Amino acid sequence: MKKRYASIWFPYLTTDWQSKRKPDLRDLPFVFASPVHGRMLIKAANPAAEKHAIVQGMLVADAKAFFPSLTVLDERIGLQEKLLKAIGLWCIRFTPIVALDEPDGLILDISGCAHLWSGEEKYLQHIVSRFAQYGYEARIAIADSIGAAWAVTRYGKRNSIIPTGQQLEALLSLPPMALRLEVPVVERMYRLGLKQIKSFVGMPRSVLRRRFGDHSVLRLAQALGYEEEFILPLKPIAPYEDRLPCLEPINTDKGIEIALEKLLESLCNRLANEGKGIREASLTCHRIDGKIEQISIGTSRSTAYIPHLFKLFALKISQIEPALGIELFVLEANKVEDAEANQEILWNTRTGLEDSGLTELLDRLKNRDMACEIFRYLPAQHYWPERSMRQVASIAEKSSFDWPLDRPRPTRLLAQPERINVTAPIPDYPPMVFQYKGLRHLVRKADGPERIEREWWLDPGEHRDYYAVEDDKGQRYWLYRSGHYGDKESDQWFIHGFFA
Repeated sequence: MKKRYASIWFPYLTTDWQSKRKPDLRDLPFVFASPVHGRMLIKAANPAAEKHAIVQGMLVADAKAFFPSLTVLDERIGLQEKLLKAIGLWCIRFTPIVALDEPDGLILDISGCAHLWSGEEKYLQHIVSRFAQYGYEARIAIADSIGAAWAVTRYGKRNSIIPTGQQLEALLSLPPMALRLEVPVVERMYRLGLKQIKSFVGMPRSVLRRRFGDHSVLRLAQALGYEEEFILPLKPIAPYEDRLPCLEPINTDKGIEIALEKLLESLCNRLANEGKGIREASLTCHRIDGKIEQISIGTSRSTAYIPHLFKLFALKISQIEPALGIELFVLEANKVEDAEANQEILWNTRTGLEDSGLTELLDRLKNRDMACEIFRYLPAQHYWPERSMRQVASIAEKSSFDWPLDRPRPTRLLAQPERINVTAPIPDYPPMVFQYKGLRHLVRKADGPERIEREWWLDPGEHRDYYAVEDDKGQRYWLYRSGHYGDKESDQWFIHGFFA
């Protein structure tokens, strides 16, 4: 695919922003200024001020001398950078690859995008009209190279499209500064009479390098497309993402469902061909008013099964507020894992965690209510009971060893053991009576003790002597004494769990 780039220039970025906030200033000459070496210097001027020959870099005192009614505003530090980044993120609706071209421009890699707007001409007109709708003057050029697009945007015909392979013809009549050269180099060219690119484009590269430096040769080669130029996107390109622009804004749930089905079909078919499935995914909706709506889902097991994923998203479509309409849908698989290939079967013999119906039920429960927490635990190699399990992220994860079955363990284990009062007849003897939460329990049967030493390499402390006891009502508990009998600092009884 042939690379195509668009350069967008905002000649009045900050002043347009100010005019949006205060419409009464739009037709009045005003500037932003800041102190430099004790003098107020103009940092930005609006179009009305430029009509009076007031431009950036001029001293406020000089401007006031021939235009006393000029409105001077204090420059807002960092405003231009924030505006440019916000606009760049907004432009992701036109292409996934958007880079900053500081201080007042953007570079868009539009390769393979313009056909979604029926060609580059309509694509360019759409972008320009959208910026005009929001009150920003934007000048755009499209070319095979970043350098050519940048040059034509600022020094060529406004809103131009340079046909493929014709960047040289577009550059010939432009001044040397269109190549993004340093000011001293440009001044030297002017002194030599080289006032247009056609004056030196045919010179040997060795001559240009000797007179104007390596950088001038590189910039010329980049503009002509002989040297590739790389950009750093504002948002990293997701490896698994699909986009669906809309010819007409979508503002109904049914329209969102149709768009979602198309995106899921495209993305899941690609994932299935690569043997992968979705664990986390998000649907981002770009509204025509510039705002973004987003919903996300998660699955217990990686899957590329379209009906199941659609049901999970369908639970949250009501959360999307389309307002005047959505113009772009972006489906992104945020987390992808290897998945088993779906196989058609006559009957399902899988049960338990292998049953896909179970995982789909868990996914629906969790995505219906994000406050619903579903955890799965596997055995962990620890002697200490509260450390003998670990939480896992996937329902498909396998354990390297099984739960120990040689000793009784309670069905329910308390997260933190709770202190109890115990009566025992003689040292190292099972308890006869214990009191827990204000209730007195008479022990009829007891089994133990089972001594479990503390894992000294993790934390210091006493060992535990565990007893499985049954009270006069048939209820069974797991109790333990901490430390040796008779040691008043450690001789304490606790309840740690309940048997079924």
